[in-house]
Amino acid sequence: MDKFDFKKKFGQNFLTDKNLLTQIVEKSGVMSDDVVVEIGAGRGALTEVLSAYAKKVYSFEIDKELFAFLGEKFDGTNVQMIFEDVMKVTDEEINKLVGGKFKLVANLPYYVTSPILTRFLQNENMVSCTVMVQEEVADRIVAEPKTKDYGVLTVICQMFGDAKKAIRVNRKMFYPVPNVDSAVVRIDKKEDCVAQNFPAFIEFVKKAFSMRRKKLSSNLETQKLKKTEIEKLLVENGFSEMARAEELSISDFKKFFALLNDKM
Repeated sequence: MDKFDFKKKFGQNFLTDKNLLTQIVEKSGVMSDDVVVEIGAGRGALTEVLSAYAKKVYSFEIDKELFAFLGEKFDGTNVQMIFEDVMKVTDEEINKLVGGKFKLVANLPYYVTSPILTRFLQNENMVSCTVMVQEEVADRIVAEPKTKDYGVLTVICQMFGDAKKAIRVNRKMFYPVPNVDSAVVRIDKKEDCVAQNFPAFIEFVKKAFSMRRKKLSSNLETQKLKKTEIEKLLVENGFSEMARAEELSISDFKKFFALLNDKM
């Protein structure tokens, strides 16, 4: 692997520090009876540590040039390599493969972070996800209301789980060295999270944040529901008619979405 051609299109930046890799796995809470779905095996450094902690690891890798190397590295172990784009594998296929509850662990490039989290948080079999992301993305995932980082990704992640930043990772820990620092975020699924009508909820949240400086009533206005009606609904349910998306808590978003659905 000394001559491995790192591919920008896959966002490939690999970790090799064994102490840091062990710390990531420990922060993920993976135990000896856990099944893990890993996204992005890379050269298998994190996969190897996961293998030592977990009962079984199903590792997805999009770069098929790593097929021979990883196949040899994990031959005869509790790791099953799947050389597919995980976003092209259905939830039904993943759940059938895994056979029950699983924990997700991933080192995610920027461009797939939101799609992967949005998709897997809805999977009823996923217990938790521990992901390495760019630090600015981590800040958005764990953000509090009324802050600049609080937005669509925050609401989506925190609707389904309790999110916390577990580790900050300096860019110099990666090879090739990226332009930004990273962080490990762990999201533990809430027992009472409900994914019903989630696509509509996502669109609702996106509209709410579409123009951050504007009021909710302006962003959410449609032909069916006028601005004045939304303002009235806000006031009747304890909100200010001047409310902006960044001021609403996660529970506020769920409550207001339910109210608007009744009016549509």
